[in-house]
Amino acid sequence: MTTLQEKIIKEMGTQPQIDAQEEIRRSIDFIKDYLKQFPFLKTLVLGISGGQDSTLLGKLAQIAIEEIRSDTGDEAYQFIAVRLPYGVQGDEKDAIEVIKWIQPDQQMVVNIKDSVDSVVDELEKQGQIVSDFNKGNIKARQRMIVQYAIAGDRQGVVLGSDHAAESITGFYTKFGDGAADIMPLFRLNKRQGAKLLQELGAPAAFYTKIPTADLQDNRPALADEEELGVSYEYIDDYLEGKEVPVQAKKRIEQLYLTSQHKRHLPINIFDDFWKI
Repeated sequence: MTTLQEKIIKEMGTQPQIDAQEEIRRSIDFIKDYLKQFPFLKTLVLGISGGQDSTLLGKLAQIAIEEIRSDTGDEAYQFIAVRLPYGVQGDEKDAIEVIKWIQPDQQMVVNIKDSVDSVVDELEKQGQIVSDFNKGNIKARQRMIVQYAIAGDRQGVVLGSDHAAESITGFYTKFGDGAADIMPLFRLNKRQGAKLLQELGAPAAFYTKIPTADLQDNRPALADEEELGVSYEYIDDYLEGKEVPVQAKKRIEQLYLTSQHKRHLPINIFDDFWKI
């Protein structure tokens, strides 16, 4: 009988061991194949936060674009890296260093503070209380609005940096950073993403930095692991088919089960997975 852990591993597409060079090539080719399949698409758009995941995907995107320009001779192919701070970003220096390392074809900075605050103000005028947590989700969704606005004007594809360790836990905002056209990192866990960055020659600080979504005003730079209630080490071990402590396993599986709706298209009358 298939265990829940085995079911989840199959759904996430994770492997217990990877070849970093092969996975780098796999992601790059996936991006290129998608663009070649739809020749009217000419740009890749990605929000760069300064964290591990967008750093890795940004580098892979730039390599893919450079290769497809060489393959086709079409200079219209471009990668646009977008910084999306809310006011003053606490780790702005990290994001700037990441941009320097990626060397994207184009970069933009769009501050989302005014648009987010405007939405919150209008809701509060209607008597709606907007919690700090809810406001964090508004920030994530506003960032995606910006990326799709850029892509809509530039014949673009919005890239998503979701990976297996985020997907299993639902640790992203629905229709926020969980929204994208393609997810080139899906199948990798957190430590495997770090392994790819090492292979690409990234500075160690890019993959040893404490992961944080940094969405809440009252808890700036809150560590992902604190918010999740379980470490990435245990999540990665679980995804690699290893045994983890009972409490960690319970937490991981609880997060998976309660976040199923995030990994599904909008639920319709024929769907019944949520009744299980």
